[in-house]
Amino acid sequence: MRDLKPVLQAAGFVVLAFLLAAVIFQAAGYDIGAIGVGLVDGAIAGPGAFINTVRWALPLAVIGLGVAVCFRAGFFNVGAQGQLYTGAIASTAIALHLPGPAWLVTVAAVVAAVVAGALWSLIAAVLKVYTGADEVLTTLMLNFIGVLVLDYVASGPLKDVKGSGQVASSERVAEDVRLSDAFGASPTLIAITLLLAAAVWIWMARTKGGLTSKLAGRNPVMVRWQGGNPNRMVLSSFAFAGATAGLAGAMHVLGPAGRLVSNFSPDLGFTAVLVALVGLLSVPGVLIAAVFFGGLQAALQYLPVVSDLPRAGLDLIQGVIAVMITLQLRWQFKRRRERAQQAERQPTPAATTTASSEGSSSV
Repeated sequence: MRDLKPVLQAAGFVVLAFLLAAVIFQAAGYDIGAIGVGLVDGAIAGPGAFINTVRWALPLAVIGLGVAVCFRAGFFNVGAQGQLYTGAIASTAIALHLPGPAWLVTVAAVVAAVVAGALWSLIAAVLKVYTGADEVLTTLMLNFIGVLVLDYVASGPLKDVKGSGQVASSERVAEDVRLSDAFGASPTLIAITLLLAAAVWIWMARTKGGLTSKLAGRNPVMVRWQGGNPNRMVLSSFAFAGATAGLAGAMHVLGPAGRLVSNFSPDLGFTAVLVALVGLLSVPGVLIAAVFFGGLQAALQYLPVVSDLPRAGLDLIQGVIAVMITLQLRWQFKRRRERAQQAERQPTPAATTTASSEGSSSV
């Protein structure tokens, strides 16, 4: 029953967020019934709705898994948006300019995206390890830099000179290099997501590194006692989170988008942070939360058909969920920090053993 408590709390926060949003929408004069129907039809019931939900759930799950690994180890990496953009840029550059067989170009583009996202994330990790810089601030700032880099690349080195000029974008990627069509729910993308989820679950539950990472998020003092390397854990956690965000960038460019567009999906990385938090930093939870938030993203595109509710309406729902889940996690981490401080004030097992031995020798 105790294991179900956090799950029920997260579900309760989501329901409460919808209720608060409904009250606000009603007070603002919007038709609550039409909004409800639009949400259901846009996410599940409408023609092609569920495919669109899966299309958005896949990148959210991929990024969310990396964020969950980082948060689980106690590091607040919120730079997924910049890492996503970096991966998309690298993937586009390879897909457009690398000669060779289509399958080789595709593999190289995906690998380039993974490496680029990891390297971008490691900037914040290195700053944290060697200067003590707060990772929340550095990853947020790197997001803004990533947006500027994307704008420069899409309107400069990778710009489609034959385009209309209405939006800064690259040329379209060749069809035989892409991982999916415009619907973005291809078996290839689904398989990549599920394989990544399986690998993360095995690492979390069945390896020493995964168990140590969980212990670090709860009590980093114990990691040092057991001979772990906290700095290595920082670097590896950030690198993995960046790699998954970069992978999502490749999935976008080589998938439904088919090209690099300036400032694409500006809230995808931040929504993935919500996915990880609502999913309670577990693999099954992240997958379920990704489908839920993917449905919200799909509903955003359908709601204007049945309601005059602006996009900010669903952003309000996500914002309320984010605030509530963040408060819950902040309270949990505060308790863990207090327990860790208490453990630091206690003598280490080695010191206790030495003291006992000296006492026995003197007797």
